[in-house]
Amino acid sequence: MTNIGFIGLGIMGRPMAKNLIKAGFKLVVYDKYAKFDDLVSLGAEGAASNKEVASKSDVIVTMLPNSPHVKEAILGVDGVIEGIKSGAIVVDMSSIAPAASQEVGAALKVKGVSFLDAPVSGGEPKAIDGTLAIMVGGDRDIFEKVKPILEKMGASVVLVGGIGAGNVTKLANQIVVALNIAAVSEAFVLATKAGVSPQPVFDAIKGGLAGSTVMNAKVPMILDGNFKPGFRIELHIKDLQNALDTAHNLGVPIPLTASVMETLQALKVDGMAANDHSAIVRYYEKLANIEVRK
Repeated sequence: MTNIGFIGLGIMGRPMAKNLIKAGFKLVVYDKYAKFDDLVSLGAEGAASNKEVASKSDVIVTMLPNSPHVKEAILGVDGVIEGIKSGAIVVDMSSIAPAASQEVGAALKVKGVSFLDAPVSGGEPKAIDGTLAIMVGGDRDIFEKVKPILEKMGASVVLVGGIGAGNVTKLANQIVVALNIAAVSEAFVLATKAGVSPQPVFDAIKGGLAGSTVMNAKVPMILDGNFKPGFRIELHIKDLQNALDTAHNLGVPIPLTASVMETLQALKVDGMAANDHSAIVRYYEKLANIEVRK
């Protein structure tokens, strides 16, 4: 049986690791910042470093906040690269800059190690129920080897291109999600300010062309005033910053993304960085002096 190392046990990584344990895989786990006694109690082996995880694993999965964290965990002192065996596979499921994925992949290749970037979409609920959308960059043969593992964490697992393509796809996803939430927020603030109850507005338009997965997930949260994070504003800021940096390096203007980025920054200043990104609506509510609630 394939031995899997899992590094990064936060909001997303912890339920993803649990799904692999439930599927019968043997896991070695580590997180520099979080306890993982619950995973050990489920049968995982706890490690003392990223290096130790790598030394005991055939496939190493990382799920970390941003590019610097991934580079530290994989390439840093006591990192994966120091303990990994030639022929092993590293699958980084973090959402990071595509250029960082390519840098990590190139460093691992020198050690005879294969690399895939495989960021996810779906937030905590889909991480828990194992129905994430997983977008993968890398070699097809390596992809096919780890696809059965990825399918225990996601309902959709798609190879989109070479190393870095997974994170390019994730940036595109995050642009669409952010702009969609902003559009929904504008629309529902307008309807509420006009005196129309937002619940029937939602019921009326969700089945038409304006309907979307984003609307179906976020409008009920907005109507309940529930901004407990499935995906935090501060993380969406990180993703949009990576999108802006990548776009500017390629000479691609993305003005709508830049606009929503400033909305997110304003919410961060207002102390909402840890709120769910559905709290974008609160920016528009403040402008219009109205709340969109049931």
